[in-house]
Amino acid sequence: LRVEVPVDDMAKLGTETLEIRSGPASRADARSSIWPAIHPRLLELIREHRSTLIFVNSRRLAERIASAVNELAGEELVHAHHGSIAREQRLRIEDDLKAGRLRALVATSSLELGIDMGAIDLVIQVEAPPSVASGMQRIGRAGHQIDTPSKGVIMPKFRGDLLACAALTERMHAGAVEQSRYPRNPIDVLAQQIVAMVAVEPWTVDDLERVVRRAAPFSDLARPILEGVLDMLSGRFPSDEFAELRPRVVWDRVANALRSREGAGRIALTSGGTIPDRGLYGVFLVGAEPGKGRVGELDEEMVFETRQGETFLLGASTWRVEEITHDRVLVSPAPGVPGKMPFWKGEAAGRPLEFGRAIGALTRSLRASDPAEGTRRLIEKHDLDERAARNLLQYLADQYAAAGAVPDDRTIIVERYVDEVGDWRVCVLTPFGGKVHAPWAMAIGAMVRERSDIEIDVLWTDDGIVARFPEAAAPPPAEVMLPDPDRAQDLVVARLSETPLFAARFREAAGRALLLPRRFPGSRSPLWHTRRRASELMQVASRFGSFPIILEAYRECLQDVFDMPALIEVLRGIRSRDVRVVTVDSRTPSPFAASLLFTYVGNFIYEGDAPLAERRAQALTVDPTQLRTLLGEAELRELLDADALAELELDLQHLAPDRAARHADGVHDLLLRLGDLTRDELAARVTDATAVDDWLAELERERRTISLVIAGETRHIAAEDAAKYRDALGVVVPPGLPDAFLVSSERPLASLVRRWARTHGPFGVADLARRLGLSTRLVLDALRDLADAGTVVEGEFRPGGSGLEWVDAGVLRTLRQRSLARLRREVEPVEQAALARFATAWHGLDSPRGGEGALLDAIGQLQGAFVPASDLESRILPARVSGYDEGDLDALLASGAAVWVGGGASGPHDGKVGLFLTEHLSLLPEPRDDLPAGTTHQKIRDLLAARGAVFFPQLLAGLGGGFTPEILEALWDLVWSGEVTNDTLQPLRGFIRAPASRARHRANAARRSTYPTRASLLVSAERTAIYSKESGGRWSLVDSLRVPDLTPTERVTARVHQLLERHGIVTREAVQAEGLAGGFAAVYGVLKAMEDAGRVRRGYFVAGRGATQFALPGAVDRLRVVREASEQPTVVTIAATDPANLYGAALPWPERAEGRRPMRSSGALVVLIDGALAAWLARDERALLTFTDGDEHEVATARGLIATALAAEASPDRRAPFFLDEIDGLPVDESPLAEPLRSAGFARTPRGYMKRNA
Repeated sequence: LRVEVPVDDMAKLGTETLEIRSGPASRADARSSIWPAIHPRLLELIREHRSTLIFVNSRRLAERIASAVNELAGEELVHAHHGSIAREQRLRIEDDLKAGRLRALVATSSLELGIDMGAIDLVIQVEAPPSVASGMQRIGRAGHQIDTPSKGVIMPKFRGDLLACAALTERMHAGAVEQSRYPRNPIDVLAQQIVAMVAVEPWTVDDLERVVRRAAPFSDLARPILEGVLDMLSGRFPSDEFAELRPRVVWDRVANALRSREGAGRIALTSGGTIPDRGLYGVFLVGAEPGKGRVGELDEEMVFETRQGETFLLGASTWRVEEITHDRVLVSPAPGVPGKMPFWKGEAAGRPLEFGRAIGALTRSLRASDPAEGTRRLIEKHDLDERAARNLLQYLADQYAAAGAVPDDRTIIVERYVDEVGDWRVCVLTPFGGKVHAPWAMAIGAMVRERSDIEIDVLWTDDGIVARFPEAAAPPPAEVMLPDPDRAQDLVVARLSETPLFAARFREAAGRALLLPRRFPGSRSPLWHTRRRASELMQVASRFGSFPIILEAYRECLQDVFDMPALIEVLRGIRSRDVRVVTVDSRTPSPFAASLLFTYVGNFIYEGDAPLAERRAQALTVDPTQLRTLLGEAELRELLDADALAELELDLQHLAPDRAARHADGVHDLLLRLGDLTRDELAARVTDATAVDDWLAELERERRTISLVIAGETRHIAAEDAAKYRDALGVVVPPGLPDAFLVSSERPLASLVRRWARTHGPFGVADLARRLGLSTRLVLDALRDLADAGTVVEGEFRPGGSGLEWVDAGVLRTLRQRSLARLRREVEPVEQAALARFATAWHGLDSPRGGEGALLDAIGQLQGAFVPASDLESRILPARVSGYDEGDLDALLASGAAVWVGGGASGPHDGKVGLFLTEHLSLLPEPRDDLPAGTTHQKIRDLLAARGAVFFPQLLAGLGGGFTPEILEALWDLVWSGEVTNDTLQPLRGFIRAPASRARHRANAARRSTYPTRASLLVSAERTAIYSKESGGRWSLVDSLRVPDLTPTERVTARVHQLLERHGIVTREAVQAEGLAGGFAAVYGVLKAMEDAGRVRRGYFVAGRGATQFALPGAVDRLRVVREASEQPTVVTIAATDPANLYGAALPWPERAEGRRPMRSSGALVVLIDGALAAWLARDERALLTFTDGDEHEVATARGLIATALAAEASPDRRAPFFLDEIDGLPVDESPLAEPLRSAGFARTPRGYMKRNA
């Protein structure tokens, strides 16, 4: 067994670049964390062994590690294994590992117990396991043969994890697993067993009691409790409101005998068992439209520990809990606010008290020994490698240096400090574990509410409790964190019934007691339905204080979920002084407190994959000292907003117009506030620069200001500061000043430096030394004195700067708050026009590229999207590929690099068509249900299946002849049904241009034949059909291209990948617009799995769309780059059917009061101005609809841009002039757009407004 740390110093993870950066959001960024060191080491260990199991404590981490290791290896070596994976898939993954087809699995507790994994060479545990027993089970998976030792490696993620790892290994060697505890008097199980026993044969109550007492859990069962259960089962608690509360047994109280009621035995068989049904709570946006409000899901056990008003992270967005009902959590967006990570407590049980005490004892022992002895002990007895031992001892030393104490089994620290927004936070640091801390935190909340009638935020982990006291003027007393042991249980019980935890435990207990039987044998009831029934039952049961299941719910919470006896034992130890309490007031949290505070934000930064703005906002809510502890040498310059700093410096220096001085008294105030200023510097800070000289002369006459030579230039100071400048800088002050202004002050240089810091942003020592004309050493000494007093801070602060800087603590706090406010605005959902701007940029319409590579990229993005054939090459491809040439696409099709497939006819001479790269043929749509069923159709299918690709004359000959136009028509039926394709797009072009081609052919035939007969016309039609463009190229079946044996899951996964590639950000509406079978529900599971694996991000990125949105990495940052429209309006004219046009698909068409409405029809165009829909032009170019709003100037500008965009459509390659008949249902002359159209070159004609091709 070995505990490894893959870096030299876990407090300084500076070898990688911090991922949280300032600057353009679109810039690529890296991340500073321990993961870049862990992943290569995991891969190295996997390759050194035949089979490896990697255990982690969360499902998301399992997916992330598996994905990262496979990516690093360049092959699939590892699979994730957890409870969210379907049972059949889990079995297949396990078989692959046993058979050697997989080298490793990354698992949660799903592989800890009860599964035979065969020969495992190595077990790796990332993070400390929750208990010694869990560690034994997991590491014991390796070397599963007689006389073969188990081999394991434990990798802690951060310094706080090292302590638990060190204590764990020693106890594992000693076999000191935690004491096993069985439930005492579980009433719900007793009720179930009584129903089953009585269903087999009648019992007397005395005999039943004797048998029940033989079981250890019921050995001390009190007779009144048993009788209470019998009362419930025999119908003593009737209710008309809950009809299902029916009796299950008949209790003859005279004979003291029990017998079964009809159907009770069947209920015991079909609804028995003790494993609870647990699942997910739906998370919904409060006030959202039906069908659009689902945000995602939270594990039931997380909901138990979440209260109204708390915030949590789901994907990349933060949400605030507004209400928790029996089956859902209603939330509102809380952009940029720190939130806790979702978790699955079923996979990470709280630390038991025994293990917590072992950690505390080890801490105390290490602090009592010298470093050399401690290092030797950790290496020899605790299996830590040298780096791990060194990191652990340094962690304890840092804690002692910061707080003067280290929490252990005999010491509790209550640490208080003011957070970044001025609220007091109080941390209780103990190693005693979550089972003790959870009820402790609940008791603290109840005590505070009793005393002050306010609700405080209280969070707990295995390592302590943190409470936030909003708007507290003084530090909260330590006593408020230490409940009286005699009242602790009463405080917890008083709050317990209000919690979702109690409601859930009641539901589970009622189910086990057969009060909520399954509706149908052999199948689980829907969880939402069971929750609702349980909620109704609890409302009825709560009227009876002795209702057994109410009592059972309390027992489970207090004994099984919480460890109330252990809490009371700890609190009594505090009261008796066996456990000492150390109260610490600090400016910044100690290392142990920082680890506790990082449980939520730290997990987010380590494991999350959030967009840039979210990462910066999360980090800015953490104290900078904490941030360095978590992220190493991360500096605030990477987080602070440059614009916020510029604004703040203008305010501090009174350079903002609203802070300028307006009179001589204002100039005097400026000098008092800012210190020495030159004449020009003063002129920049007043409303009337021409009056500065008069105001200065007036102030000097009144002896309110004086001028001095400082650093070689003349500056003005307030007379009150004369003594400070004289004593600090050695300058000579003019005579005649009052004696009161000449009295020496203590530390005059520090006073001048403090004022400079208070009125400036981050500055360098050399800059201030030059300003004052002093040596850098003198200025640095003064700054260090101020730093010791906590008034200034040293670090790297200015965005884009370099080297160490100094800043006033208050200025830094203001700067962080302003930066955070900006970032919170940045992480708010964007408006829908911004999504439209993003879409055109995502599709490359703002900067089309040329060449074959650009065409391949365009096909790769468009594949799977069926668009009108008439728009494909006239609009959609040319918008993406500069200088688009039809021959380039034909070359790709002929080479086999791409294929095209029909997707349904649209009228006699158009239809929808999709392009596909041959490397992604899994995207090909499945065969349609409504296939053409004619005899000719089937003959064509059979011939192509037998011969493969053939030219049309060969096809005609193979069919034995026939009327060629009919055969050609049948062939095109098969094209539009998606069954037949061609190796060139020429037939498709011929088809959509067919009317004009046929008219020209008839005219030519008429000229050649003076007297054309019917026979000659038929022959001509035959010959035309055989050799027309519509029949050219080689025809083949699409089925010959399909990927064989593609499962439905693989097909859906391929389509989800393509949706993300096409849209970047996938919303419910975008999926519905694509027309995928099953809609959003069909792809949601794949998107969620991709989120768990870190391949996509979930969030609420676009306002007004479905709350569940997924995005590719980088897409959200690009979306936010275009949050605001550019100063110069950007106009884009594209086909209404182009996937880059989101209106009528992912976005709704703007509302119109009446008249014609826009459609995504072939040939129609849309004009977008900065992403907003400005105009829609019908296919015949006769009717135009406009969508302009705003003030008069904005509307006039939009109309001019629309007219210019329409004029550009009269390009040289047009064969006919551009005509407009009506605008918004009115003749053009009556439209406000008439004048802009004339200015753009349109001319009035009897047919309407015309623009000739240029």
